[in-house]
Amino acid sequence: MRQILFSGAIGLFLTLIGTPLLIKLLARRGYGQYIRDDGPRDHHAKRGTPTMGGIAFILATLVAYVVTKLVTGEPPTISGLLVLFLMAGMGLVGFLDDYIKIVRRRSLGLRAGAKMLGQFSVGVTFAILSLNFEDKRQLTPASTHLSFTTDFAWTIGPVLFVLWALFMILAMSNGVNLTDGLDGLATGASVMVFGAYVFIGVWQYGQTCAEFGTAGATCYEVRDPLDGAVVAAALMGALFGFLWWNTSPAKIFMGDTGSLALGGALAGLAIVSRTELLLAILGGLFVLITMSVVIQVGSFRLTGKRVFKMAPLQHHFELKGWSEVLVVVRFWIIQGMCVIVGIGIFYGAWVADL
Repeated sequence: MRQILFSGAIGLFLTLIGTPLLIKLLARRGYGQYIRDDGPRDHHAKRGTPTMGGIAFILATLVAYVVTKLVTGEPPTISGLLVLFLMAGMGLVGFLDDYIKIVRRRSLGLRAGAKMLGQFSVGVTFAILSLNFEDKRQLTPASTHLSFTTDFAWTIGPVLFVLWALFMILAMSNGVNLTDGLDGLATGASVMVFGAYVFIGVWQYGQTCAEFGTAGATCYEVRDPLDGAVVAAALMGALFGFLWWNTSPAKIFMGDTGSLALGGALAGLAIVSRTELLLAILGGLFVLITMSVVIQVGSFRLTGKRVFKMAPLQHHFELKGWSEVLVVVRFWIIQGMCVIVGIGIFYGAWVADL
């Protein structure tokens, strides 16, 4: 458990002291956010605020993980390394998108095809690698079984698994990206979900089938549950420190660099912890906001009418007169409820199988 405390504390410390240094560097180079002309008018005051802040918590998470392993003497695991690879790889795609926005001085970055290709390449690489590297119990980081609180009994095979993993990665990375529209909204919501994965990893480690000797309904067949908790704790701590500077009024935005990285990390943790479908509940706010965009676009194309004043959903409530802080806090409450329900389902499934 020392690893979890170390990784969280180091991640927090690094972003608390590192983010203001990044803010100064980005401001000096003129790497400021461009704001959509069709967005809420209050957002135009944010034009020029440094972006690409995801660099801070990505680097802090990577350093926290490495330092934790060095301090505790525990070896890294392939599951932890793969989640970090997915986070960093998606973050790199987001960084290229952000950089092009800044250099070209427009709100659009990478072309849609190029951005999708980058996400596709990182996601497929993660999915393929996660089906390899068996341990002594012949467990790989990922499983070809679909999962909710644990694996289902039937398998979908490696090809369908890669497609399923890719869907999850694209859905979560773009879901967090759509949520990142108000100061601190995506950061605070992500902290809660990573906190849930700290709990899940610790619980699975305490109830692992390696401990009890046989697989069954009351134990978990997960390759590296504790290291999933270590990665989640590093991210949670790093995001807490980043939120100090990202909360309203934000001194820095995470940009696509951060939002794509966070979505990738969430999908990766769900896959290696065998809680793939549970992620839709734990990350319920991201799902809700993504669905608001799907509904808005679908309604407009089919009927020519819009359901919301503006999509994503948070901007709809801004245009209805809610203040930015009010929207963020209420959406955080919704996300907190989603995490509570998700953890309740996870624990309840274990109790029911006793």
